[in-house]
Amino acid sequence: MLYMYCSERVYEENVHTTHHIQYITFFDKSSYCDYQQCASLKLKCYISSHGISRVGRLGKYTLQNIKSKEIINMTNTETAQNGGASALPGMEEQLENMRVSGDGAPSEEDEDIVNPWTVCGKSDAGIDYDKLIKRFGCEKITPELVERLERITGKPAHPLLKRGIFFSHRDLKFILDRKEAGKPFYLYTGRGPSSHAMHLGHLVPFMFTKWLQEAFDVPLVIQLTDDEKFLWKNLTVEEAQKCAVENAKDIIACGFDKEKTFIFADFSYIGQCPAFYQNIALISRSITFNQAKGCFGFGDSDCIGKIHFPSIEAAPCFATSFPHIFKKRKDIPCLIPCAIDQDPYFRMTRDVSPKLGFHKPALMHSSFFPALQGAKTKMSASDENSAIFLTDTANQIKKKINKYAFSGGQTTVEEHRALGGNCDVDISYQYLRFFYEDDEKLAQIKEDYTSGKLLTGELKAILIAELQKLVAEIQLRRATVTDGVVEEFMTPRALKYNF
Repeated sequence: MLYMYCSERVYEENVHTTHHIQYITFFDKSSYCDYQQCASLKLKCYISSHGISRVGRLGKYTLQNIKSKEIINMTNTETAQNGGASALPGMEEQLENMRVSGDGAPSEEDEDIVNPWTVCGKSDAGIDYDKLIKRFGCEKITPELVERLERITGKPAHPLLKRGIFFSHRDLKFILDRKEAGKPFYLYTGRGPSSHAMHLGHLVPFMFTKWLQEAFDVPLVIQLTDDEKFLWKNLTVEEAQKCAVENAKDIIACGFDKEKTFIFADFSYIGQCPAFYQNIALISRSITFNQAKGCFGFGDSDCIGKIHFPSIEAAPCFATSFPHIFKKRKDIPCLIPCAIDQDPYFRMTRDVSPKLGFHKPALMHSSFFPALQGAKTKMSASDENSAIFLTDTANQIKKKINKYAFSGGQTTVEEHRALGGNCDVDISYQYLRFFYEDDEKLAQIKEDYTSGKLLTGELKAILIAELQKLVAEIQLRRATVTDGVVEEFMTPRALKYNF
């Protein structure tokens, strides 16, 4: 349900007073909207300025395909003055007829929780991503869009894209249009360094980002939000900075090109680059406290550092935050590959970008890498038994998969042979979808497991071998990443591109 502060202004330029009438547009507390997109489609709600006095709980009401809310909350006195009827006859029916999704708020029948800090699905199969696309108001990545991307890049699509793991987007078509026209863009992704080692779930966006960089041949900036983890995880500044360095080594071990990639940690880069902080200040001045609460759910007890942090994650969306790479050009947009729980940051950024003279960031969203215990939640660095870490030994990987990986098989061999397994909930199969490169063999594994030909133990053995190989390769590359190599990647400098 939506809670609207009917007595508070959300966009001052959209509040007008004429005599005793106020015209007010209220936006969903749970997500941002692109104001300019909805300005011409507003439902005009005129109410007495004395009738706006309390918080209303009125359900999900929006304009078609628009993520805005316009709610009227009449006082009991006004209702009584109208003989118990609504002060605006027909308004409730009109609002009900215009009830749509795309606002990011879960309805009562949809209990999946997805935000930057909490991911929890109500089904054993995990998050309902079709519903999430509808709630967030993004677009599905269609086979036609994948084919266009392949045609433009001249490269076959990454398995994460072909298998629908990167499943939705914002403005990807705009980025492809720019590529076809020979106009520049850059990639931006990041990592919140809360632990000294990344896990497999953290690896997914970097694997895909590396493919995007190679396919498009564009610059990449990677943000390490050590300040965020200092604020949220009760780490000391020194601990957060150390985690950032260690995570940078994991990222570099993925194989990124130093001549095309700039990695930066917030605590350091804000002091190194005045233009970055200037963009942070511009963004933070464009967002009110109420908007931040509405987008991220901040409470009165949250420290002001948390409330300010979204402007720091938003700033890398603007090319002028990296003058050593892009000079002072404001006309270069970015494409952000990320898990969909990070979308609220960039819905907010997309709202303020045109006001500040920048392109809106484009996004490609991935589904979540599930915890070993099941797809209802994502893998977490805070629970070592829910995750496979890049520092795990071959034996640790084997033990974790055999002991903790949720099975979609039956309780006995006989039942499994007769009924088969459920790949939708089986963690071993789900992990193979992320990392097993051979499409034909993966399809055969699914067929054999579903039919009962392949047992759970045999499926786990396939996964164990695949993950042991993957992690061992990363560990070998990481062993060559010294502190000096990290410093080279994290030194502000020009990349190989000429802007």
